[in-house]
Amino acid sequence: MYRYFGEILTRGAGRALGSGGSVHAAPAALLLRHRGYSQAVDRDDDPNFFTMVEGFFDRGAAMVEDHLVEGLKTRESAEQKRKRVRGILRVIKPCNHVLSVCFPIRKDSGEWEVVEGYRAQHSQHRTPCKGGIRYSNDVSVDEVKALASLMTYKCAVVACFVKTPPYMSTGEREMSWIADTYATTLGHNDINAYACVTGKPISQGGIHGRISATGRGVFHGIENFINEASYMSQLGMSPGLQDKTFVIQGFGNVGLHSMRYLHRSGAKCIGIGEMDGNIWNPNGINPKELEDYKLEHGTIVGFPDSTVYEGSILEADCDILIPAASEKQLTKSNAHKIKAKIIAEGANGPTTPEADRIFLERNIMVIPDMYLNAGGVTVSYFEWLKNLNHVSYGRLTFKYERDSNYHLLMSVQESLERKFGKHGGAIPIVPTSEFQARVAGASEKDIVHSGLAFTMERSARQIMRTANQYDLGLDLRTAAYVNAIEKVFQVYKEAGLTFT
Repeated sequence: MYRYFGEILTRGAGRALGSGGSVHAAPAALLLRHRGYSQAVDRDDDPNFFTMVEGFFDRGAAMVEDHLVEGLKTRESAEQKRKRVRGILRVIKPCNHVLSVCFPIRKDSGEWEVVEGYRAQHSQHRTPCKGGIRYSNDVSVDEVKALASLMTYKCAVVACFVKTPPYMSTGEREMSWIADTYATTLGHNDINAYACVTGKPISQGGIHGRISATGRGVFHGIENFINEASYMSQLGMSPGLQDKTFVIQGFGNVGLHSMRYLHRSGAKCIGIGEMDGNIWNPNGINPKELEDYKLEHGTIVGFPDSTVYEGSILEADCDILIPAASEKQLTKSNAHKIKAKIIAEGANGPTTPEADRIFLERNIMVIPDMYLNAGGVTVSYFEWLKNLNHVSYGRLTFKYERDSNYHLLMSVQESLERKFGKHGGAIPIVPTSEFQARVAGASEKDIVHSGLAFTMERSARQIMRTANQYDLGLDLRTAAYVNAIEKVFQVYKEAGLTFT
């Protein structure tokens, strides 16, 4: 079953630490750094990451400005309304707060080192501020500001308001350390102290499904667009994931789980790229086997039943390309060489504005990062709500739902026996395998997965409607920015501003 716009159709030296924060939620980013800023593959197309995000914002703002002016129901003149709209857009665009800190550490060798960290809060129109924590040598203040800005727009697109989750070189262990430290120091009187961060272990208030959330969100995002017959006809592709080929750059958490869920839905991974090498198998690569191999050997290179892929994995021949590594990997130097029909941005900022323009000219669909990798922030939101409520999802209703389902089956059986009698014995009621799997009620993981799928589908529908309303064609990025800007604008318009 496929859809047409929602309708069912039959058929090195210093270290750096960063946290980006924005609201709607604003990201909060801390980063550790030392580098010449970008790791873009093309030094001739290496825009400042924050400037890149601002450029995409400007494109969306220009598209939606007239609509926002028309939506102001005040007695102001047309000129005053436009000034108001442009003023609020100027308020939305910059990073509101950026904090830089330096602190010393002493290594086991006895050597001293100074760590530089950054925290950026892009917007406080909705609180609490939210964003990922990065531990990396490759960080800059502009990167933190860019990630903070993206988090504002990302949370606006999926309508989530959450606290800080893990991001790069951080995981359950580090988030547990942070939560425990806060709870035993500044938050010792706060009953909700463990809600200060998300991505924690289950025993520390974490939530089932958080680890795979971003990759699962990537899968749902691709699924929502690839099942749209109208978009697939523009690309010359048939709807559905079955037998579609895909390539992933980056076999980390996002790449692994994206690969796993796409594989289960009938798509075929034919190539994986990592920093130390690329592997290729046109017959498909098994995600579980590759995961086990990497855990044992620390690399994907040498994986049995695969060959080394020479050249850039980004330029491999496939239906779907998933850049899930770092920013600015798709530039004007390789955009003309990309063979995929769909680019699914699992990473933040993998496409430069110049490459984005080329993809539109070449009729290549780019599913933008601010929507596609929002699965992590969505499930972080669920974890935050769980921490504030101090009860696991499903615990209060699990037994009631299970008993209700059994009573339903018994009621059907008794009704049939009253109608047809029991001359040949009791009439057995055999539930389908799908119903049987749900008869015991929804677990926390079931609820999280269902909530994530709904959020990604609802947001995809909004992006599609906006793209159709503004006649944007395959420019889904601008449609997503328009959606985000409209939501953030609405908050500022209704809450008002304080002028000094």
